[in-house]
Amino acid sequence: MPIKSYKPTSPGRRGMTVSTFEEITQTTPERSLLEPLKKRAGRNFRGKITVRRRGGGHKRRYRVIDFKRDKFGVPARVVSIEYDPNSESMIQIVEEQKSEDIFGHGTACASIIHSLAPEAELYSVRVISQNLGAKAVQFAGGIRWAIDHGMHIVNMSLSTSRHEYYGLFHELVDEAYFKHMLLVSAVNNIPVASYPSLYSSVISVAAHDGKDPFTYYYNPTPPVEFGAPGIDMKVAWLEKSYCVITGNSFAAPHITGLVALIKGKHPDLIPFQIKTVLFACASNIRSQIKESGI
Repeated sequence: MPIKSYKPTSPGRRGMTVSTFEEITQTTPERSLLEPLKKRAGRNFRGKITVRRRGGGHKRRYRVIDFKRDKFGVPARVVSIEYDPNSESMIQIVEEQKSEDIFGHGTACASIIHSLAPEAELYSVRVISQNLGAKAVQFAGGIRWAIDHGMHIVNMSLSTSRHEYYGLFHELVDEAYFKHMLLVSAVNNIPVASYPSLYSSVISVAAHDGKDPFTYYYNPTPPVEFGAPGIDMKVAWLEKSYCVITGNSFAAPHITGLVALIKGKHPDLIPFQIKTVLFACASNIRSQIKESGI
């Protein structure tokens, strides 16, 4: 995390350094978490001056902490992971009551999953900021939220190529795997190492040019394990519209939808078993089995 050094304008400022939090957020502290802190300018509750020569002071804001956690049946949706100066971890998960997609990418992925598994219950965990910028720690925070809230399947139509986060994502996806959560990850659209798609504890997916949503292929030379439709796909978009789009991001939801169908029919299967079922049902593997007469 970058460090900011102050000029020695006073004895207290000499040698003073603070973190800039650039790795946590691109924006200022989340305004919805702050409220203005008003001063009374030396007056009591009756308006009478009790302390003289005290003005209003500098404009200040304080963090609102809500200890009431009695809301049930309301799905939480992550808006972004923002810098919170009064939080010990210096990050904050902001939940929104109204579902909103600020770009269209999430709507497209959700429409693909629901086209295959219409009875699946979907939660939207957004890990990009309002300005469409994102940090790797925001991505990691989204995975942490999914683990803490007991999600069964996680579709990750994004990845990071920042090698310094290799260990962080490895630890998170292994924790999810050991808790029998199945993570489906799209590989990068360009041929570079990206995380968490490289880990064996996730299902890594790339796009092929087929159109049948139930036709997918097993790749015998990983790290990419499966190929699913993702080229020139007609998908749902913002404001009840549609668009034709290409990318590995839209191949991953096809596998996620199939995994949801398998998990719905066989809820006791663990990730290793589900990956084995996907392997056995892949179009090229079924063709090989048919040709061999097994």
